[in-house]
Amino acid sequence: MKAVIYESYGSPDVLRLTDLPTPAPKDDEVLVKIHAVGLNAADWHLMRADPILARFMAGFFKPKNTILGQDIAGTVEAVGSAVTRFKPGDAVFACYTRGLAEYVCAPEQKLTPSTFTTITVQC
Repeated sequence: MKAVIYESYGSPDVLRLTDLPTPAPKDDEVLVKIHAVGLNAADWHLMRADPILARFMAGFFKPKNTILGQDIAGTVEAVGSAVTRFKPGDAVFACYTRGLAEYVCAPEQKLTPSTFTTITVQC
């Protein structure tokens, strides 16, 4: 899968597009194909490690989690064996980190059913 990652703190120049393996959901997780992601001030602060206290949470010398993106919306692709609320094809959204990628595995409790639909416009 494609993902935008950062492996050091700094300006937007530290971001790069790369290929990563598609994650597999654990028993209590849901694999979501991401259709939209929201970036906010938290992502900016994490990327820059500013204020310096952010490093205590995100990794002192380099980021622990290398993918930014807080809010996601997408479609369930697969579910773990213990997941009961969702099935493949369900639309979901969440406030969950690591959204700047094609796929993310999120705990079932972090996801909320969505009513968004795909609209096709013909010109």
